[in-house]
Amino acid sequence: MFDFFRRHTRVLQFLLLLLIVPSFVVFGIQGYDKFSQGKDEVAKVDGQSITRGEWDQAHRNQIERLRAQMPNVDVKLLDTPDVRKRVLDDLIRQRVLFAASRDLHLVPTDERLKRLFETDPQFANLRNPDGTVRKELLAAQGMNSQQFASRLSQDMALNQVLLGVGGTAVVPNAVARSAVDAFYQRRDVRVQTFAAKDHLAKVQASDADLQAYYDDPKHAARLQSPESASFEYVVLDLPTIARGISVPEDDLRKYYTENAARYEQPQERRARHILIKVDAGAPAEAKAKAKARAEALLAEVRKNPAGFADLAKANSEDSGSAKQGGDLDWFGRGAMVKVFEDTAFALKKGEVSGVVESDFGFHILKLDDLRGGDKRSFESVKTEIEAEVRKSLAQKRYAEVAEQFSNLVEQEDTLQPVADKLKLTVQRAERFTRGFKAEPGSALANPKVAEAAFLADNLRSKRNTLAVEIGANQLLSLRVTEHQPARKQALAEVREQVKAGVLQAKAAQAARDEGAAKLALWKTQPAAAGALPAAVTLSRVKTQNLPRAVVEAVLKAKADALPAWVGVDLGDEGYAVVVIEKVLPADLAEAGSLDKAREQVAQLWAQAESEAYYTALRTRYKAVVLDSAKAKATEESAAASSSAK
Repeated sequence: MFDFFRRHTRVLQFLLLLLIVPSFVVFGIQGYDKFSQGKDEVAKVDGQSITRGEWDQAHRNQIERLRAQMPNVDVKLLDTPDVRKRVLDDLIRQRVLFAASRDLHLVPTDERLKRLFETDPQFANLRNPDGTVRKELLAAQGMNSQQFASRLSQDMALNQVLLGVGGTAVVPNAVARSAVDAFYQRRDVRVQTFAAKDHLAKVQASDADLQAYYDDPKHAARLQSPESASFEYVVLDLPTIARGISVPEDDLRKYYTENAARYEQPQERRARHILIKVDAGAPAEAKAKAKARAEALLAEVRKNPAGFADLAKANSEDSGSAKQGGDLDWFGRGAMVKVFEDTAFALKKGEVSGVVESDFGFHILKLDDLRGGDKRSFESVKTEIEAEVRKSLAQKRYAEVAEQFSNLVEQEDTLQPVADKLKLTVQRAERFTRGFKAEPGSALANPKVAEAAFLADNLRSKRNTLAVEIGANQLLSLRVTEHQPARKQALAEVREQVKAGVLQAKAAQAARDEGAAKLALWKTQPAAAGALPAAVTLSRVKTQNLPRAVVEAVLKAKADALPAWVGVDLGDEGYAVVVIEKVLPADLAEAGSLDKAREQVAQLWAQAESEAYYTALRTRYKAVVLDSAKAKATEESAAASSSAK
């Protein structure tokens, strides 16, 4: 049992963290103040410090939780200044709520905790059938029942701080209706677009334009070559181990003999029958009458076996086969009721049975043909057997060889000794990037490979990485041979890309200029607009496939006087001029219902009130981020920008 917990520690940790363990305390609620004294402070709440150690630990916990939810996520995306700032904000929030719960005396009673644990579905996986806690699951995470109850109590106390505000939000019908009208309002509009692509042929890009575009900081990211690494790697898996296993022919023949049934083709029969129906529970008189009729038909069959099909068509009461002369097509063992099957498999080809009774009535069978039953020779299945035996032996040896693999890659500076010892092939990957698209099934497709390749220690030391589990019974180790940091490419390398960007920007500006000029003209002389595209009814639900920028601009525009004209910048795509002709009330069919809308508004209202209350609590408990944390965030941000150049 505990082997299971050791193998699935990360999954179980995620389950407990997700369900019951808020990440707000690293060293325990009651002791966080004593642990923090004298440490590197990054924030203060209610006079108590949050240390860099606590911040780092909370950040690691956050990464582990997200990796458990999204195994393929790139860890580097989680180790950024923005993510770390959010983690610190969460720590501060948790400390503020703890201080408030303490002052408000919101600690739940033991009875309430017990009732919550026994009834809440989120704790179902932690309950035994008798309602007690699964101690072995807690023990696997280093907790006992008392610690679990303490953390659950802390969690409930924190939740109650904001629940008193957020859980009591009331939204009157008038407010809900007003919100629905505002959000789901519809407008009849005509849209004229001025596309940048229509101006591409009219614009030019000079060398000065190219240089200006290249030097503009906002284009730096798109002109970068991604960070890359070249490395050699080896993979240990079952097929590799199996290739090194030889199996004596005597063992293969023994396996063939012991599994003889696997190499026989199942026997099948093709039969016809005549059925005289009678229920299994019918009176004896009815059964006797049906049997007498079946025996009379059997006598006719024996006089003229070749006429079986005609007799079946005329007399059989099996509606499914009678039209086919009683033909049941091919069937094997287990397809028919046992007494019928036993009779069919006992007949010889062309032979007719006696009267056979089943739960359906009385049958007369005639065997038309038979097939199968042939046994494949040892020589024909030798290769197949050898592969199976090798795979089985490889599975038994995998744990031992995997331990060897792990020890060797850790001890050696290169992969060649490992490859020689275990008969592996050293492969190479050139200019591998974090976004590398490997073929499905390839070892390089696993995100753990990129994680190992770009780990700072591995890039610096250029030693073998620790063994990485990239699949079931599959380990990989790599050694970086060359690292190319991300860099801004020279203008000569990206000239065509820069030129395309300049032309697109100029074409978009030309489209904007044309659109803005038309908008100014049409506002004063609507007749000059001529025949605009047909009107469509637009809403946030039914966008009519128009760009989101157009939808938002139309629904935010003042419509006191109609028609109302609106200009919309579409960025690189150009410009749009919209005339609003009519404002229509919300369609409740789009909103679902007023009750549903009220529920949505109540949720938003509750969130807003809860956040306002939390902001007040932050002020009350003097929650501040210290300069050391701000300096650290600035330093990390600068480092991230530097590594990207």
